[in-house]
Amino acid sequence: MHAAFALSGAGFETIMINCNPETVSTDYDTSDRLYFEPLTLEDVLEVIEAESGSGTLVGVVVQLGGQTALGLAKGLEAAGVPILGTSPSAIDLAEERGLFAGILRDAGLLAPKNGTATDVTGALEAAEGIGYPVLVRPSYVLGGRGMEIVYDAETLVDYFRRIEGQGIVGPTNPLLVDRFLDDAIEIDVDALYDGERLYIGGIMEHIEEAGIHSGDSSCTLPPVTLGRGQLQAVRDATLAIAQGIGVRGLLNVQFAIGAGVLYVLEANPRASRTVPFVSKALGIPLAKAASLLMVGETVESLLASGMLPERDGSDVPADSPVAVKEAVLPFKRFRTPEGKIVDTLLGPEMRSTGEVMGIDRDFPRAFAKSQEAAYGGMPLEGSVFVSVADRDKRSIILPVLWLKQLGYSILATEGTAEVLRRNGIEARVVHKHSERAGLEGAPTIVDLIEQSDVDIVINTPSGGTARADGYEIRAAAVAGDKPLFTTIAQLSAAVASVEAIRAGFEVTSLQEYADQRAASASGAADLKPGRSALG
Repeated sequence: MHAAFALSGAGFETIMINCNPETVSTDYDTSDRLYFEPLTLEDVLEVIEAESGSGTLVGVVVQLGGQTALGLAKGLEAAGVPILGTSPSAIDLAEERGLFAGILRDAGLLAPKNGTATDVTGALEAAEGIGYPVLVRPSYVLGGRGMEIVYDAETLVDYFRRIEGQGIVGPTNPLLVDRFLDDAIEIDVDALYDGERLYIGGIMEHIEEAGIHSGDSSCTLPPVTLGRGQLQAVRDATLAIAQGIGVRGLLNVQFAIGAGVLYVLEANPRASRTVPFVSKALGIPLAKAASLLMVGETVESLLASGMLPERDGSDVPADSPVAVKEAVLPFKRFRTPEGKIVDTLLGPEMRSTGEVMGIDRDFPRAFAKSQEAAYGGMPLEGSVFVSVADRDKRSIILPVLWLKQLGYSILATEGTAEVLRRNGIEARVVHKHSERAGLEGAPTIVDLIEQSDVDIVINTPSGGTARADGYEIRAAAVAGDKPLFTTIAQLSAAVASVEAIRAGFEVTSLQEYADQRAASASGAADLKPGRSALG
């Protein structure tokens, strides 16, 4: 929509093809003409044929229509249709693993160790060479479909058994096998490139660790734990990738920092799902700017016109508020074929149905608002149940201690309670769901959640019997509308936000923030310290 508005303002006639009549971009006045057609090569070429009689076709924009539109670029070019912005050959450099590896190698950048496979035997060989755990993902799928983190050979064989017959892995659609970076920070970058100058729209830090689909992750803008050196390394790497691919317009790059090393996860020469978030949080019309770059404008000219604000070293201004994007995951509505609530564990396959944004002067307040908007916020008192996998027992101690100091009572399964007690945190021991048979009527944790005797649930995934227990706990929490945390990073952010919630919020609209930012940039005023916004 923003591209259509910007190009129309620049004197072009704009024609939109949209396969989804439910979106707002189907408003009659968004473009000069609007077609409801499937986004297949045949249908798009028919529209182009019909429109060619009414004027000269300057070109087709594919990089603002997601992965489906991007996939049409090569076929359109073969049919003689000009592609505006990043060329199909440049798109291939980012999409094809071998070609992209060459770009990273030339730029001196690292990617997680990886391989490809077309069958289970090849996948096992690749995984053994890389080392478990590995992230497996089919080529050319949307929303992370079929992506999983695999911890051993047995699970990898089972993965192939489960996807058999779906047609998502084969000779023409290889399975991508990547080293999974444990405990790594994931970073998203949205940028503009005109062939000479890079303009960083925003650098976002994910709250959850790498391995969770970016559409399901919370993220913060600007980053709240990354140092200047790390941010500069991200900017330099983004520039090298933009130059290597030959981007003209928008570029999204996903990085991870693990053990102090910067890795490139992937690059997308198109608009990402975070572009609207960055644009709203910072008041920068990235899509409009990208569309003008595609028809000959430069970053320099857009800076001169005022469409893009000047940046000092491409940083968000020091006095800028913090914005947090949170995914909305209505698990209560998702059911298995047997009618059960699907497991709520976050992973590499996207399941969110929307997102919200909170903005304020600091991270705890902004995060608190994002949770309020998405899930109704944290209870300010009551009881907290804790049961975590062995690998999380060290990192759970400080968040639970903070909850105890904030006045919450703590319940835990026997193993977790033992660790908490050793660290001076008293916790009432409760029974697991799997222990029901020997309890003679005593309540299990699932019973307590169903009876509303638990207000917050913390559960990270384990294997074996504990995995089944974990599912029952998480399903009961979802059914009872209890706040549920399955990652320590998300829990820590939520705990930090409790005092902000107790203090209460004032609300400032995004438009007011934009006015304050403009006034601050001109030296006329500062951001109001006590004001905030919830979107």
